[in-house]
Amino acid sequence: MMRILIVQYAGDYREAVQRFAAGQDETYYAQEYSVDAVAAIGRRTEEIALLCCKTEQPYDERLTNGVRAIGAGFQHDVDFNIVIQKIAAYQPTHLILNMPVREILSWANSRQVPTLAMFADSFTLPKGFSPKAVRAKLRNLQLTKALNHPNVQWIGNHGITATESLSGIGVSSSKLIPWDWPHTITPADYPAKTLSAAPEQPARTLVYVGAMTESKGIGDVMEAVAQLKTQNLSVQLKMAGKGDLAQLQQKAALLQISESVEFLGLVGNKTIIPLMRSADLVMVPSRHDYPEGFPMTIFEALCSRTPIVASDHPMFLQQLQHQQNAMLFPAGNAAAIAAQVTAILNDPALYGAISEATQTTWQSLQLPVKWADLVNHWVDQSLESQDWLAQYSLDSGRYVRQSGSRLSSSPALSLPTLSALG
Repeated sequence: MMRILIVQYAGDYREAVQRFAAGQDETYYAQEYSVDAVAAIGRRTEEIALLCCKTEQPYDERLTNGVRAIGAGFQHDVDFNIVIQKIAAYQPTHLILNMPVREILSWANSRQVPTLAMFADSFTLPKGFSPKAVRAKLRNLQLTKALNHPNVQWIGNHGITATESLSGIGVSSSKLIPWDWPHTITPADYPAKTLSAAPEQPARTLVYVGAMTESKGIGDVMEAVAQLKTQNLSVQLKMAGKGDLAQLQQKAALLQISESVEFLGLVGNKTIIPLMRSADLVMVPSRHDYPEGFPMTIFEALCSRTPIVASDHPMFLQQLQHQQNAMLFPAGNAAAIAAQVTAILNDPALYGAISEATQTTWQSLQLPVKWADLVNHWVDQSLESQDWLAQYSLDSGRYVRQSGSRLSSSPALSLPTLSALG
């Protein structure tokens, strides 16, 4: 019988189960779907447990849905040696690893614990030979070696571009499978938008949804709002997500935009698309050093049909095309953000065209394999399930190859004018 252990960095499973039992809403996309899928797998096996590294306190208990939940109790930096000790204490027969941690993979490989890797991360090849680049290249080599070990049977990643990034650092494409979450709301649920006439006291609304960290570009957006204010373009920035509220409020005060920024905190997931729908623009300003897979924020923004203003993050450029289905800017450039916001808010025809393009863009992003499908076929371990998984691998020929070595389910995208933006 199988004793499956799922290990993830954050996303407290116990807290989610208790919140749903109390009738409360999801705080992340597909949260209830994944919680239920894990419980369903547990009913097919001897036991399933989920170990979460970032929790309010340590715990180890069986939940009402039968899943054993283990909290490592880390609130800041995670000590993976302690995490490995907890994994070893559980004695799993099979491991599902939701984060690209080489030390855990090496532990599982050395003990021949069959492993499924399920990521939502991007991986890049650093340029040059600076100490930082050399360290990153070494980490990539070590991770690639661990992932290519026969003990790691399959590797899923969220979206084609992020999956291809694993192939780009040397992971065998024959064991890579792009996956997605199921989507219950689509752009077809809303009409395309037009830019409304400016009110007597114009204040266009910008929305950001996600982690409140510098690498996600939130500081860049706030600086852009300050620049727009000096240019007499009045905007209201609404920011939803977890972060250091006091620090963000201090930054807003220093930029003299406190009255132009609203911090919403962590909001229920079902409110996100309506929030985006009510806004004039959705901001996705991630810097290149943030390991984006393909953020759900973009899927949700496309469903809302509100135009996106996004950075030129490598994971976005395969799907987002400047002035066709989004407005793009060089990451980390507040002046360029302000320029793109101004450009689209002063061009109703462009605004309407980008909103209209959300339907085809969203459709091009759809993938046949959903998260639970991949996990369930791996758990099954039958020859039929192995054949099914192979049919959806990156080198199966199922995914359209575009422009050079890039893979996409939509046309290849380029951004020749980015260097001139801002």
